[in-house]
Amino acid sequence: MKRLPLLLFAILVFFNFGYAQKRNSDFSNNNDLLSNFQRLSTQQLFDTANYYLFKNSIDTALLCYGLIINAPAKSNDTEWQEIIIYSYISTAFIYDDMCDYFSAYKYLIDALLLCEKYNMISPQPKIFNNLGNIYVHFNQYDVAKTYYQKAIMLCEDTLSLDLVYNNLGFIEASDGNFENAFYYLEKALQICKYHKESHLNIVLNSMGSMYQEIQQYDSAYFYFQYSLKESRKNNDIYDEMCCLSNLGNLFFETGKKDSALFYIHLSNVIAIENNYLQTLTDNYLTISKIEESKGRTKSALENLKKYVTLKDSIFSTEIFGDINQLQRLYEISKTNQQIEQLFIEQQIKEGTIYYQKIIQCIILIVLLLVSVVLGIIYAQKRKLNNAYKILFEKHIEIIELTKNVPEKKTEKYKNVTFNGEKQREIVENMLLIMEDSSIIFDSEFSLAKLSVLLQCNHVAVSQIINTTFKKNFRMLLNSYRIKEAQKLLSSPEAGKYTIEAVANTVGFKSPNAFRQAFKNITGLSPGFYFRSIQKDIRF
Repeated sequence: MKRLPLLLFAILVFFNFGYAQKRNSDFSNNNDLLSNFQRLSTQQLFDTANYYLFKNSIDTALLCYGLIINAPAKSNDTEWQEIIIYSYISTAFIYDDMCDYFSAYKYLIDALLLCEKYNMISPQPKIFNNLGNIYVHFNQYDVAKTYYQKAIMLCEDTLSLDLVYNNLGFIEASDGNFENAFYYLEKALQICKYHKESHLNIVLNSMGSMYQEIQQYDSAYFYFQYSLKESRKNNDIYDEMCCLSNLGNLFFETGKKDSALFYIHLSNVIAIENNYLQTLTDNYLTISKIEESKGRTKSALENLKKYVTLKDSIFSTEIFGDINQLQRLYEISKTNQQIEQLFIEQQIKEGTIYYQKIIQCIILIVLLLVSVVLGIIYAQKRKLNNAYKILFEKHIEIIELTKNVPEKKTEKYKNVTFNGEKQREIVENMLLIMEDSSIIFDSEFSLAKLSVLLQCNHVAVSQIINTTFKKNFRMLLNSYRIKEAQKLLSSPEAGKYTIEAVANTVGFKSPNAFRQAFKNITGLSPGFYFRSIQKDIRF
C-alpha cells in the first residue's frame, strides 16, 4: 500500500514528461513550418495558402495569408498588390465561415481601401459581394442589395456574376419577391451552364430554398439533392453541410421528422468538426422544434438553449454596432483620402506653376544670351566685312595701277638678287614664261615642264625660284594665276563669270584648290571678292 502513492507519482511524472515532450515537438514543428513558409516567394506563399484553404486546413491557410499581409510593402509591384488584396479577401472569407463577422468585415474594408489606393478594379466585385453577405447574416437586406448592385456594376468577369445573382435571388426569395428571385437565379444558372469552374452547387441550393418557400417540395427536394451531389463531387464540405441542413428542414416541413433529424445530424457533424457556427446555430433551432413536436421537451429545451447561446455570441447587437462603426470609419477614411488627393493635386498644380515660371525665366535668359551672342557675331562679321572691303579696295587699286602703268624691265628685278649671268638669264626666261597665259593657265603645267622650257635641271630651277623669289614653284605659279583671276573678276564682264569658271580659266583643277590659293594670296575668299565686284558693278 505504501508503494501505491509512489507508483502513481511516477506514472504522473511520466505522462507529464511525455505531454511536455509532445508540446515541445508540436511547437518545434510549427516553428519549422513557419520557417519553411518564410523562405517562399510571395506567389508561392499565396498558392500554398489557397491549397490549404481548399483542403480546409484553416489555421495553416490563415498563417500563409498573414505572412503575405504582414510582409514588407512593394507598392510599385502590380502583381504583389493583387496578391495582397486577394489575401485580405480570402482571410475575410475564412472569418466569415467562422462567424467572426467583425474580423471578416475589417479585412474586406482593408482590401477595398487597398483597391482604391492602387486603382485596382477587378477585386472589388468580390469584396462588395462578401460585404453584402455579411449584412445578409444580420438580415439587413437593403444594405446587402446595395453592395450586390455595386458588384454587378464593376464586375468584368462573367464567371464571378453567378454568385452575385445567386445572392440577389436569395434576398428576393427571403423578402417574398419570388418573381425577381427566379429571374436572378435563372441568370446565375445560365452562367453556370457555360462555365465548368462555376458555383453550380450554391445556385442549385438557392433554387431549392426558393421552391421550398413557395411550397413546391418536389422541386425543392430535386434541387437540394442535385446541389448535394455537386458539392460532394467538388469536395465542398461547407455547401454539403448547407444542403444537408436544408434537406433536414424540408423533411421537417413536410412532416418527415425522422428523416429530418437524420439529415440535420449529418449536417451537424460537419459543422462541429469545422466550427461552422451559423449553420450549427440554425440546426439547433430545427432540432429543438423537431424534439418539441415529438413531445421530448427536455431535449427541445437543451437544443433551444444551445441555439440562443450561439446566436447571442454570433449575432449580438454589439458586433453589429462594431461593424457599423467600421463602415463609418471606412467612409471617413475614404473622405480623408479624397481630401488628401485634392491637397496633393493642389500641391502639384502649385508646383507646376512654380516650375513653369522658372522655365519661362530660363527661356527668357537664354533668349537674351542668344541675342547678345548673335549681336556680337553680327558686329564681328560686319567689322570683318569692312576689313575685307578695305582689303578688296586696295586690291582693286593695285590692279588698276598695274593696268595703267607700263612695267619696266628694271622694275621687275628691283628686289631680286642674282648670282651670275647664267642665273639672271634663267630668271629672265622664267619670267617670260610665267607671263605667258597660254602656258601657265594649263592645268597640267608643272615644275618639270617649266624645267624643260628653260632647258635646265628641275632641281636647279626649284632652287633658283626659292632663292630668288623666296617661295616655291607652286606659290609662284599661283600668284600669277590669282593675279589673272583678280583681273577677270575686276573686269566689266565679271558678272558673266562663276567661281568655277574663273578657276578653270586660270588653270586650277578644282574650285577648292582655287579658293584656298585665292585666300592665301589675297586674304579674301573668291566668293566675297566676286560679290563685292558685282555690287560695285551694279552700283
